[in-house]
Amino acid sequence: MDAKKTGVLAILAASVMWAVEPILTKVAARSTDFLQIATTRSAVSALVALGYVCLTNRGDLRVPRRHVPAIVYIGVAGTVVADLLYVLSLTKIPVINAVLLGHMQPIFIVLIGFLFLKEDRLTVFDYFGVLLMVVAGLLVTTKTPANLSALRLGSSGDLLVLVATFVWATTAVVMRKYLRELNAGVLVFYRFLIGAVALGTYVAATGQLAVRSVHQVLVGVVVGVGSVLYYEGLKRIKAAQVSALELSTPFFAAALAYFVLNESFTAMQVVGIILLVPGIHLLSRKEEAYF
Repeated sequence: MDAKKTGVLAILAASVMWAVEPILTKVAARSTDFLQIATTRSAVSALVALGYVCLTNRGDLRVPRRHVPAIVYIGVAGTVVADLLYVLSLTKIPVINAVLLGHMQPIFIVLIGFLFLKEDRLTVFDYFGVLLMVVAGLLVTTKTPANLSALRLGSSGDLLVLVATFVWATTAVVMRKYLRELNAGVLVFYRFLIGAVALGTYVAATGQLAVRSVHQVLVGVVVGVGSVLYYEGLKRIKAAQVSALELSTPFFAAALAYFVLNESFTAMQVVGIILLVPGIHLLSRKEEAYF
């Protein structure tokens, strides 16, 4: 199987994991708090990644010294900051809000590449893609025409997801720029090990370290598997293509939230989810159509 097909399959499988994750997190939050969930999530994900390293890299966890700063950044920013904010947000907002806003990553990846890395010029498709995705986010967070007209744009939980999404986007850019040749399991292992050590030290020091639900562990398993698949895919296909393939996640997550958690959603939110499709499609286009 060629690299592109492998990457596509890996991202599709990861998308299923990302749809299951918020459901399990919501269920786990019924018996424990977000710090305990985030800590267990990181520790179990690191163990899953370690198992993958044993299968694919003979247990070799060595990394070139030049990669250490990037790995540390991804561990601190991606796990200690972004993942923690995302888990916290899931205790405050519906699954559909968290998942859709989390899929705003392509906007930030495009803007980071344009504003900070100076690598890409923005095309007409980029501008319209960003516009559609912003509209999608507004429809999901406001939920009703009355809220939208009154500019009630969402809650603090929605803002937490947006911050997490921006931070995740920076780690995706760092990974593709500096760590593409690194074994995916090794990268995921160190990313979550850093988070597990940092969060575990804090919750242990404050007397909060505990596993109160099997769902805490299952969240870690799902995230660990999903992260390995995600990085394997990201190494093989373009970031914009990854984002397009992940479009299945909001649909799966919405269905699971409805049937498992009895969460409802409005017609405006459904339209918002649908608008993700043309939005990411436009961001994925590379034709020369510059302003």
